[in-house]
Amino acid sequence: MEITEWTWKTSDGLNLYACQWAPAVAPKAAVVLVHGLGEHIGRYVHVAAALTGAGYALLGFDLRGHGKSAGPRGHTPTYDALLNDISAFLDQVENRYPGVPRFLYGHSLGANLVLNYPLRRSSTLCGFIATGPWLELAFQPPASRVRLARLANRIYPAFSQSNGLKASDLSHDPVVVAAYQNDPLVHEMISARMFLSLYDSGLWALAHAAEFPLPLLVMNGSQDALVSAPSARLFAERAGAKATFKGWEGMYHEIHNESVQAEVFEYMIDWLGKH
Repeated sequence: MEITEWTWKTSDGLNLYACQWAPAVAPKAAVVLVHGLGEHIGRYVHVAAALTGAGYALLGFDLRGHGKSAGPRGHTPTYDALLNDISAFLDQVENRYPGVPRFLYGHSLGANLVLNYPLRRSSTLCGFIATGPWLELAFQPPASRVRLARLANRIYPAFSQSNGLKASDLSHDPVVVAAYQNDPLVHEMISARMFLSLYDSGLWALAHAAEFPLPLLVMNGSQDALVSAPSARLFAERAGAKATFKGWEGMYHEIHNESVQAEVFEYMIDWLGKH
């Protein structure tokens, strides 16, 4: 596995960190990763090892306000800014691998973006993978808190507070939980603008799932305490025959960090091979 790191500048002038994991031979396809809230692509090295071992390149970048990228922690000026960053990075991937099939793969917040992307933008991608997608939360946030977020969004959209995520809800594996808690690149912040962008866009994607245009794999853990597992299944059902849904019984939010990790990778690689 060959690793390449670089930085690039967004249309509004932020420096973002990117990384590529490539197989020793010409890749069958390039898989573009969009990570979750508060984390960074460095937590996906084992995913890269599985994909490169199967002949695929994995490329990704730390979202603005995350990891080694610039920007206020957990904030975005607009939802479109996140989609614009993905579009710009996809262009870089096309330049690195001209003519090679490309797939977009997102987890949690990243899956929210991945599911919205082809519904809002034209795409030449071959397919999409969404794991633990943030369409709806696993719990209903208090209406008063949502109203407060909408007020803050109008007055001071960068207002931030803790996202309330419990590391123990990510995986049954205590090693994964401890690594997350001790990772200096992980943060717990989310701004009013970021929260509402994701909250509203998740509901919008669910309402428009029947319009999803390309092959899609949706996977989640049945015991996800962070985002709604039933909503992930519902999205796939509404998307119709082009979508494949795979639930992992008893698993938490990060199925790629659970005891079924090897089976998750095998299922993903098999789906990629078919598309």
